[in-house]
Amino acid sequence: MIEIQNLARSFAVSAAPRGAWSLQALSRQRAAPTLVHAVRDVSLSAPNGHITGLLGPNGAGKTTTLRMLAGLITPSAGRMTVDGIDVGLAPQAAVARMGVLSDARGLYPRLSARENIVYFGLLQGMSREAAHSRAEVLGRMLDMSPLLERRTEGFSQGERMKTALARALVHDPANIVLDEPTNGLDVLATRALRETLRFLRTPEGGAKCIIFSTHIMQEVERLCDSVVVVSQGVSVAVGTVAELLRRTGQHDFEEAFVQLAFASAAAPKTIEGSPS
Repeated sequence: MIEIQNLARSFAVSAAPRGAWSLQALSRQRAAPTLVHAVRDVSLSAPNGHITGLLGPNGAGKTTTLRMLAGLITPSAGRMTVDGIDVGLAPQAAVARMGVLSDARGLYPRLSARENIVYFGLLQGMSREAAHSRAEVLGRMLDMSPLLERRTEGFSQGERMKTALARALVHDPANIVLDEPTNGLDVLATRALRETLRFLRTPEGGAKCIIFSTHIMQEVERLCDSVVVVSQGVSVAVGTVAELLRRTGQHDFEEAFVQLAFASAAAPKTIEGSPS
């Protein structure tokens, strides 16, 4: 189970343009940097055996939120726990409970799919024998056994996605975090990913806790048990697709999303004590 409470992250950005040497630019360089609120106030609760959708437009703060959850960025405020482990206090223990598939699916191109998977298993503390055995299991689960001995250089987007997902699942984590995993995938690869995630949330698949970040309405409707809508760094709505449709009085989920995500755009929440 993953819980995020009132998460926030701000970045200081210099206002001076690069390469500018005018007196005006130098003056701006000396001035206080601008504070950018990438995430202002995001909360969610993702239970086991459940796919929780993190839905928002580009720039809403989804990726920053998930990077904080993965321990890559320190939050400015808020608390995150993974199976009760505080990410801020014990990041290594918390991250070990997760399999994270980021939007940047960097694979080692000179290594085979199996070697990519086994290498990450070793990084997770698995024995080489256990990692190889797990690669075989994942090859069957993800319908990628014929790919295991091929170098990943030249893989299609769908083949890369399967390999990256197998790499994230090699240590059989209880929690899976996916940041816009369908980007660049064709219809068949997207369908295969959906079927895999549906299996993983079942008792037979381990009843995984799955967070699925996306800006694609159809993916949420077809896959997610519940949805957290994020807009301008703030979680503005939580519920099932049916509940959000009732809340907005809409019959089309895209219309409901636009109403929820942009109705409060003119006046987003701010973190107490931070600059507006």
